Amino acid sequence: MKIAIYGYGNLGRGVECAAQQNDDVELVGVFTRRDPKDLKTLFGTPVYSVDDILDFKDKVDVLIICGGSATDLPKMTPALACDFNVVDSFDTHAKIPEHFEIVDAAAYANETTALISCGWDPGMFSLNRLYASAILPDGKDYTFWGRGVSQGHSDAIRRIDGVVDARQYTVPVAETLQSVRDGNTPELTTRQKHIRECYVVAEEGANLQEIEQKIKTMPNYFADYDTTVTFISMEEMKRDHSEIPHGGVVIRTGKTGVNSCHSNTIEYSLKLDSNPEFTASALVAFARAVYRMHERGTIGCLTPFDVAPADLSPLSGAELRAIML
Repeated sequence: MKIAIYGYGNLGRGVECAAQQNDDVELVGVFTRRDPKDLKTLFGTPVYSVDDILDFKDKVDVLIICGGSATDLPKMTPALACDFNVVDSFDTHAKIPEHFEIVDAAAYANETTALISCGWDPGMFSLNRLYASAILPDGKDYTFWGRGVSQGHSDAIRRIDGVVDARQYTVPVAETLQSVRDGNTPELTTRQKHIRECYVVAEEGANLQEIEQKIKTMPNYFADYDTTVTFISMEEMKRDHSEIPHGGVVIRTGKTGVNSCHSNTIEYSLKLDSNPEFTASALVAFARAVYRMHERGTIGCLTPFDVAPADLSPLSGAELRAIML
């Protein structure tokens, strides 16, 4: 399978690393909006301008699009799906149906295969919510994220006047998480599920109380959460907060038996040292599925729900039955 990377930020670098770990993957190149001469890749992968992408139309089996969900992917994925089989990690949950329809129209019209919203949430968490709800129909789902860095929330803090740098960690409320693990099915508010931990480097002489107040009252980001703000030095930021960890758990509690007399709990958890590297690894696995499905004649847009588990693995059906079943 010949893949290429479109965009070379943290996610693109993660895909380059993942390609090295899969023997059935050949990485053709990286396509960038920057000047290719100024970009050095981790493993010496060739770099090309996005302006030259159509020259590779018959040289790439699957193009992995490594852009942001806010402004990049809504435009990039449908445009590139006109000429390539593509995979993206679009993660704005509320807009996934709209993104699907637009990409599906482009891919179907051009007989390509596109898979959107694969990573860990949406992606692996989505699959586990589906499996668990199908198995335990009389039940309730809970998803907890963290402890991990929220890049969007961190960016929101950095836009405040007087802020030099910031990291925001999403953290599950421990008591609530344990209650769900114990089989309880509470109705939870946003504040009861997660807290926000903010670490901020401020400009010298900045009004720290004012910055803290602006953070804690920011609508859509912090106002609905219990939020802590800790001011630190740039040295501490670089030393203690330079990585991008994340993770979380999906839990479903459900009843079975006569009169629903027995409780059952299904839990799927992730603990990630590197959010983008794990997401990139998922993208490569789903690219394999896209490649196989396109070879079988599947066209249009897909989500992780449409992918057979066997298509994700480099192993043959016989090997999977012998080793993993």
